[in-house]
Amino acid sequence: MALRNIVKDGDPILRKKCREVTEFNERLNVLLDDMKETLVLANGVGLAAPQVGVLKRVAIVSVDDAFYELINPEIIETAGEEISPEGCLSLPGICGTVNRPYKVTVRAQDRFGKTFTARGEGLLARAFCHEIDHLDGILFEDKIIDYYEEA
Repeated sequence: MALRNIVKDGDPILRKKCREVTEFNERLNVLLDDMKETLVLANGVGLAAPQVGVLKRVAIVSVDDAFYELINPEIIETAGEEISPEGCLSLPGICGTVNRPYKVTVRAQDRFGKTFTARGEGLLARAFCHEIDHLDGILFEDKIIDYYEEA
C-alpha cells in the first residue's frame, strides 16, 4: 500500500465526471488499498478516486470503524432529509451545512465486481452522497447552505 496525494480545490480533475470501472483487477485493488491508507492517515470519513487524481467511479467510506468500498456506485433510494455540517479533504478550511437525505440505499460493486447494496442513515448516508457527488464532478461547496468556521 502507498499513501496518495489528495488533490486540492482548484485542480480541474475535481470537476470531471469519472469513468465506469470495467476491469476488476490488481490495479483496482492497489487503488482501493492506497485510498484506504490515505483516508486513514488523513483522518477522513470518505475519499473518492478523483481526489487522488484517478477518474474512475471508485470511492471508499469509513464510518464507525466499518469500511465500504464502492465501485460504480449509484443511489437507488433516499428518504428524509438532514441539514448537517460537512467538510472535505480536498477543500481544507471550508466547512458548511448541507442538506442531504437522512437515509440512502446505494447499489455498487465490490473489488471483485460483485453487485451489492448498502444502506446508511445520518453520517453514513451523508458520506455516501458526498463521495458519489465527487464521482460526478460535484463538490460539497456547490450545495452549502451556510458557511461556518472550523473549530
